[in-house]
Amino acid sequence: MNGLTEKDQQLLIKKGITEAMLNAQVAQFKQGVPPIQLYKAAVIGNGIIPFTKEEAAKYAAIYQKRKKGNTIVKFVPASGAATRMFKSLFAFRDGFEPDRESFVAYMQRTGNKEVKAFFEGLERFAFYPILKAVIDKHHPDFSSLNEDIQKHIIINTLLNEDGLNYGNMPKGLLPFHKHSEKIATPFEEHFREAVLYASDDEIANLHFTITEQHTDAFYKELNHIKPILEERYNIQFNVSFSYQKPSTDTVSVTEENEFFRDEEGNLLFRPAGHGALLSNLNDIDADIIFIKNIDNVVVKKYTDETVFYKEALAGKLCEVQDEIFKILHRIDNNKVKKKEVKHILDFLKEININVPDYLYKFRRQYALEFIKEQLNRPIRVCGMVKNEGEPGGGPFWIRETDGSYSLQIIESAQVNMGDAKQKEIFSQATHFNPVDLVCGTKNYKGESFELPNYVDHEQAFITSKTYMGKPLKALELPGLWNGSMANWITLFVEVPIITFNPVKVVNDLLKKTHQG
Repeated sequence: MNGLTEKDQQLLIKKGITEAMLNAQVAQFKQGVPPIQLYKAAVIGNGIIPFTKEEAAKYAAIYQKRKKGNTIVKFVPASGAATRMFKSLFAFRDGFEPDRESFVAYMQRTGNKEVKAFFEGLERFAFYPILKAVIDKHHPDFSSLNEDIQKHIIINTLLNEDGLNYGNMPKGLLPFHKHSEKIATPFEEHFREAVLYASDDEIANLHFTITEQHTDAFYKELNHIKPILEERYNIQFNVSFSYQKPSTDTVSVTEENEFFRDEEGNLLFRPAGHGALLSNLNDIDADIIFIKNIDNVVVKKYTDETVFYKEALAGKLCEVQDEIFKILHRIDNNKVKKKEVKHILDFLKEININVPDYLYKFRRQYALEFIKEQLNRPIRVCGMVKNEGEPGGGPFWIRETDGSYSLQIIESAQVNMGDAKQKEIFSQATHFNPVDLVCGTKNYKGESFELPNYVDHEQAFITSKTYMGKPLKALELPGLWNGSMANWITLFVEVPIITFNPVKVVNDLLKKTHQG
């Protein structure tokens, strides 16, 4: 698409976006994104590996032996703001006027059950003492006010800028947990977890992706907790931060696929979703990378099982990686005999690689070329939790355009729900994706893979948004654990629900796994 002004070109240079990248985005809007063709749900025994407790312990032991001498990084997407966590409380703040109606009348009018549960559990939240102290300071007559006015003050103090401003804080810095009298943020809880499974017992490497506006707040918290935790655990924390790169932003277009321009006539770019973080992940130089969202943490008494299964997933990665590396070295050294080819092709099937029957009849040289191409890729081992009604993507076998099948994490937005058969397959998912990954991003020679080479660009998302009341179309890059890893070697392992404890709404903090 032409029509770029000099001002547009300056903006592209500033963001690090080439005209070719821009044109590719516009072309994708015009072509649309084809829906994924689901083949069948991945289930236990066909796409999802079950671990007995003994098997999990075996794999955890494999990983524990491998920790020494390997660089391990915990990669935590942490850029999310807490706004959505407090959605029901914002609705109450903006819709309740205590001088016009009672809280009971508000409840009858709106049916906002979440705000009722919030007030019932108020004193159990880790942030309650902080909230109470601010209220006591600014409202010395608080206890003499009627309950409806008290509720209004509580919510305004919690959310507003002149109070605690929790609605605008990064989720990672909110007080989540209380350990005795000590209050811990999820940011801090990831340090404690890293000591237990993502360190070599001397150094723990953590990387957080954050938004630039929250940099000072994260560094302030880091400088506060790091020396305390290093002394407590006798370990060194190596902590780094990165931002979603401006070069991963995508252009917005009108409903007619023309450039959408803001009130000043500038091209409008938007962050392209968590798939943009592939560029940040690509910058990580490590042998083993754990990926887990910022809000999926637990209080200490529930940590053991989380750690155990993280180590089991990592042990499975190590076992598969060792076998792959051994095969690739033997191919390089011309040590693979003809009779071994069948066993290697069988191994490819075991790790969910599509192997056409005719390959078993190929000459050794051609079969080995296929094997090397298939095995020399990044690897991910993903925990999968039994589906108990939680939202989120799930594990599926999908049909690729060439007729082969592959194992993928698929979101509902990627499926044509107007197709009854596809909708039925999607509903048959027995498990969902809790974002619990262990990744091997180096090849058998110890070189880092160039991760953008393994993206399925057809798995992008086109969404409808508005800007200043005007409709537009936005492009999200393939999700980090969806299309961005579509061409990785993929293994799914069942893990227990206790390992999945996200805080999507504030009342999730009242669940047992977040109560000390």
